[in-house]
Amino acid sequence: MKFDFTVLLPVLIAFGISVVLSPVMIPFLKKLKFGQFVRDDGPESHLKKSGTPTMGGLIILVSIVITSLFYMKKNPVILPVLFVTLGFGLVGFLDDYIKVVMKRSMGLRAWQKMAGQFVITAVFAYYIANYTELGTSVIIPFTNGYEWDLGFWFYPFLFFVIIGTVNGTNFTDGLDGLLSSITVLTSTFFTVIAIGTGSGIEPITCAAVGALLGFLVFNVYPAKVFMGDTGSLALGGLIASTAFMLKLPIFIVIVGFIYFVEVLSVIIQVLYFKKTGKRVFKMAPIHHHFELCGWPETKVVAIFSIVTAVLCLVGLIAF
Repeated sequence: MKFDFTVLLPVLIAFGISVVLSPVMIPFLKKLKFGQFVRDDGPESHLKKSGTPTMGGLIILVSIVITSLFYMKKNPVILPVLFVTLGFGLVGFLDDYIKVVMKRSMGLRAWQKMAGQFVITAVFAYYIANYTELGTSVIIPFTNGYEWDLGFWFYPFLFFVIIGTVNGTNFTDGLDGLLSSITVLTSTFFTVIAIGTGSGIEPITCAAVGALLGFLVFNVYPAKVFMGDTGSLALGGLIASTAFMLKLPIFIVIVGFIYFVEVLSVIIQVLYFKKTGKRVFKMAPIHHHFELCGWPETKVVAIFSIVTAVLCLVGLIAF
């Protein structure tokens, strides 16, 4: 079988845009004083990160959007994924803007953020129902492509998976290069599946890989810029919507296992503390627990990335 390497061109385009745009955007964000707010109750080593430019997710978004526009006409299937990515990115941008400009540490209120997420997810669900032939079935891992038709329950399931994934990526974004590294791998997994199935969605997943690789040049420890909620929510939207366009939402539990564990650690911590007044973890999300156990930040990122890489291979086997 002959492989057409031109399908990987979006990776190079997005990488080029990201790596060129970053040195321009970082000083601009510094000048606007868009500095990161650091929790006082977090690991002490993080206090030195206060003031590091955030909202770097704009770099990722611009890189993905510009690259996707080159392929939109030939690959219209990427449109809903781009919409969800931009939609969640906008919610994240508003959250970041309120935090860093209006100096309100919590950003958007919980109901405002959730309302925005529900609206974007609802539009995506409507698109799937009325403008695609995807139906209401999903592929079950390790069944050689068996599709399970969820019927009516497909749409509640869609809301649960998308909003859960978006919040998972949001919680994961807590260490230098952590979310970027993990999402490069998950995006690569979906790229391989997209190319193998001929879905036509690979330009945007390739663009995500390239944009994140370029961003990582400046986001690895010690980070010169953070993506903020602008980037973390957008990436969650991209991963979740791509999974649904490929009928692979259940596979997120495998390849996006770290996202799942990050959310689960927060839920367990909150519920257990409310019930007993004690904590299961030294701090949640769980990457902070490992930090407080003595792991260097770079080790946490490396281990979590290795786990994701292995699980992406498992995901390919499961498919």
